[in-house]
Amino acid sequence: IMVHTLNELPQLKYSGFGQPWPRHGLNLLYWFAHDYIDFRNGQIVSIFSPQDGDFGFHEYHNRIEDDDDHIVPRQNLPYYEVGNLNSPGADELPDYVRANYRHSNPSSNKDRIIVRKDASGNFNRVFVTEHSDPRRFDSSRTFRVSQGLLLIIKNMTREQYLKQTYNTQEDHPRVTLQSSNVNETASDNNSWCTIL
Repeated sequence: IMVHTLNELPQLKYSGFGQPWPRHGLNLLYWFAHDYIDFRNGQIVSIFSPQDGDFGFHEYHNRIEDDDDHIVPRQNLPYYEVGNLNSPGADELPDYVRANYRHSNPSSNKDRIIVRKDASGNFNRVFVTEHSDPRRFDSSRTFRVSQGLLLIIKNMTREQYLKQTYNTQEDHPRVTLQSSNVNETASDNNSWCTIL
C-alpha cells in the first residue's frame, strides 16, 4: 500500500477528499488546521488532547483483518481519529462542519482525519481518508497531509480555502502523485505531485 502526500492546495482539491457535497471533509480539515493545532519549533502541536475525546476524537487502532491492508503505517505510536459526526463529543465541532449532515445520507459522514502522536505528544503524521463502506476505510483514498499544507490552510479564511479546494464539474485535471511506502521508517518522506 502506498500513501500519497498532499503538499499543496491543488493536490488536496484534485484528491477528491471531502467531495462532492454533502461531504464534510474539507470543512473538517479546515477546522483541524485552523483551530485544533498550532505550529511550534517545526512541530505540529495539538491545542487539545485527542485522548480526552473532545470533538469526537477517539483512538484509531489501525486493525484490518488482512495484516497487509493497513491504511496508515504500522508503528508503535498511538493514532487518533476524528470526523465521525455520530461520535460522543462530535457535537462540539463547529456548525459549518456539521451543517450538511443527514443521518439518512451516509456520504455526509464518510470523511475522517487520522493523526499519529509521537513520544513528545506532537502530531508527527496527519492523514485524511474516507469510508468505502460503513466499517472500512478506502486505502486508495487515504492521503498524508504535509505540515506545509496544514500551515497554508491555517493562514487562510475558510472562504478562500473552500474556493481553492472545492471541485466544480468543469475541473478535469490529470494528477500524477509520487508515493511513499506505508511501511515507512521514522524519517520524513516527502512526495510531490505534478498537475498536467
